[in-house]
Amino acid sequence: LAQNCLEDMWWKGNCFNMSFNPQILLDIIKTPMPYGKYKDRKICDLPIHYLEWFARQGFPKNKLGVMLETIYEIKLNGLEDLLKPLK
Repeated sequence: LAQNCLEDMWWKGNCFNMSFNPQILLDIIKTPMPYGKYKDRKICDLPIHYLEWFARQGFPKNKLGVMLETIYEIKLNGLEDLLKPLK
């Protein structure tokens, strides 16, 4: 069920031409933010207001952008519990 919800979000977002990769969830919990105010904080632990700023300005067009957009959608939809078993 959780993967179906994420696949639905993925399809509805800007990444509809890409297939959902469950590895992205592991990357989100392991990867630190490489720059900015929240440098070295895990992507999954970034505050929603920071992710909202990226949503307004545009997510980077790379793997980091995919991770930021994915965690933004997870947090926006109240699905953070999906990550707990992975931490």
